[in-house]
Amino acid sequence: MNQSTLHRHDNTKRELPVFYYHSHFLEMLDFVDAYYEHVLSESQRDFKREFLALGFPAQCLFVRMVNRKGSLFARARLRYTEIPNIERALDELQAAGFLRLPRVEHVDQILHFMTRKQLLDALRRDEPILSTNDRKLGGVKSTMKKSDVKRLLLEQLPKEELFKLLPKDGVVVQGRAQEIGFLLFLFFGRVQDGLSQFTMRDLGLVRTNEAGDCYEARFSDRDEAVQAHFFSTRLHDLESGIGEAECLAGEIGSWPSPQSTVAADLRDRLAYRLGRALEHDPPTALPVYKAGESVKCSERVVRLLLATGQKEEARDFLERCIEQPASDEEALMASDIYARKFGKKRTSALTDCLRTARSISVDEAYRGAPERAAVDWFRSQGYQAFRVENSLWRTLFGLLFWDLLFEGNASGVHPPFEYLPSTLSERRFAEEHASSIQHRLKLLDDKKALTAQLLRVSAARFGTPNGLFRWRQSILDALFALLEVAPAAGLRQMMSLLCEDYLSARHGYPDLLVIDDSGPRFVEIKTDGDQLRRNQLLRLEQLKRAGFRAEVVLVHWVLSAEQPYVVVDVETTGGRGAQHRVTEIGAVKVLNGKIVDRFQTLLNPQRRIPSNITRLTGISPEMIADAPIFADVADEFAAFLDGAIFVAHNVEFDYRFIGQEFRRLGRFFRMPKLCTCASMRKLYPGHKSYSLANLTSAYDIPLKTHHRALCDAEAAAHLLLMVNEKRSEQLLFSEA
Repeated sequence: MNQSTLHRHDNTKRELPVFYYHSHFLEMLDFVDAYYEHVLSESQRDFKREFLALGFPAQCLFVRMVNRKGSLFARARLRYTEIPNIERALDELQAAGFLRLPRVEHVDQILHFMTRKQLLDALRRDEPILSTNDRKLGGVKSTMKKSDVKRLLLEQLPKEELFKLLPKDGVVVQGRAQEIGFLLFLFFGRVQDGLSQFTMRDLGLVRTNEAGDCYEARFSDRDEAVQAHFFSTRLHDLESGIGEAECLAGEIGSWPSPQSTVAADLRDRLAYRLGRALEHDPPTALPVYKAGESVKCSERVVRLLLATGQKEEARDFLERCIEQPASDEEALMASDIYARKFGKKRTSALTDCLRTARSISVDEAYRGAPERAAVDWFRSQGYQAFRVENSLWRTLFGLLFWDLLFEGNASGVHPPFEYLPSTLSERRFAEEHASSIQHRLKLLDDKKALTAQLLRVSAARFGTPNGLFRWRQSILDALFALLEVAPAAGLRQMMSLLCEDYLSARHGYPDLLVIDDSGPRFVEIKTDGDQLRRNQLLRLEQLKRAGFRAEVVLVHWVLSAEQPYVVVDVETTGGRGAQHRVTEIGAVKVLNGKIVDRFQTLLNPQRRIPSNITRLTGISPEMIADAPIFADVADEFAAFLDGAIFVAHNVEFDYRFIGQEFRRLGRFFRMPKLCTCASMRKLYPGHKSYSLANLTSAYDIPLKTHHRALCDAEAAAHLLLMVNEKRSEQLLFSEA
């Protein structure tokens, strides 16, 4: 193919130039040259010059190989229609050192590269090699899986002998993999295979941060870069299965001491992941965990010491964590475990918090959406309630400090594909902007000035990618509701936590903001069987220390007599496609087992009704000619639905059409929903068909004018009553 084409969800398509990948590669090299010249070795500095000295076909072929997984390639399989004379390009690359022949250290990759048949053929052809030094390769069968053949080869033959055995004709190895790997790491900040993100950007699927002159180097010197690359490559090898945990653990004594927060974070992630992989062997896992400094590593050290009977060592370690904690979360972890293991406390702080939580009863139809259920429950009590989680605090932080984070010389990001400012990713925001932060925090004392500031930033920057929060039309609703009633001192304390260590403080906030007669409170929602994470408990404690009410609320599922249901049926101009519209709505409200209200209207769909649809429904163009359009009835129907559970027979069909109609008006539509068809299948098994007509016939439910909306909705309402009867029985049985 000479061009890459992608059809996007908006039915547009973008085509990439023929040699788009070559342009991407040069863009990456230019960026590294501009910002990382000070961390490059001599061979890395020479790479770009030597690459550009190649002929253009050879350059393109090399970039094609960079963009493929692995570093071994079969010459015969390299075929790209836009690159002429690939054999000549391969010879040029090999002569210039960009490709070379495989060596013993490539045995694992060669095995992965070969087919099962090639491996078996090699074994049969080189039988004498298999008995070298009186060693026999036993257990090989022609029916074995490739993975099993590979395992036997590696277990029973030294790699030097295996290398002689394996066919290598026509196989080449990327000769500059180390330089390329380091250059890609400098650009992306992680081990990266190829430049696919550039392609996604050009196709319009990924947005980039156009920071202009605000790009900055991730590392101040070569040692920082090399250390970070060291940990990143090993983490990548471990997670991708390339590196064996035992071998990686053997390097711990030679791990460098990180000189940057980037390297330290990578080391801690590597220590934790590697320790988890080795926990079957505690003596090996313990020093791995001790090499990290994260709370996750500290907790595993304690638990392994306790599990292996080293109780005094565990006590000493916990006491050090309590006296000199690396973070609030480590202090919480250490105090909790110490109280249980050495203070005779029976349960953890996490369990205690859940056991003492109050509960609310919510209709079981909300199961699967407990946070939304809780919002509706609190609103039904007359309170303001918003689902906020992490977005509330991150939005306030981002808008309050926008200029310090994203504008001018105060800002900076590393590559165009990153959005999080480097001052946050490297934990230096509080130190570099100390005086500006204190001045900005004073705005919290003046609610009028604060509101004006947040509105100005929102209006000017709406939609700008930023790495902290997502823009929504309703982004300020919960925030302004909080600012009206929140104490400035509490807001200041929470903002200070994010300023000091955004990476550690950005997650774990409670699900809901509820505003009642006593002001704001923050609520973490849990259901039966849910666990409370330690960072969630920490956020609750931090909010309490800041003067806010914060709690856990358990959702208890019931079949509530007070919960209204609205059973909906729509007739439409067709079954599929966004171009189809609603021609009739029928809906009945069910409360406490009875139909208490009805809603019915024909609608002008503002498009032609196909003749087959008229034959099915009986709704003709003449009937809807003077009918209202959906916009005319939207408010009335929304009020009819308010607070209810949306029910329909094959609910996704009706829900999708109603949602589309509201979205055409620019209105948000989301409701809990229940399907009578799916529920009947589950609760009343054994029917050959679960169509509305078949079920109504089976249970003597009236269905006089099938495919008219109100009649179908009323029939489905009778099915709902049957479903709720069974649901009630099941809930009573589960509680018993």
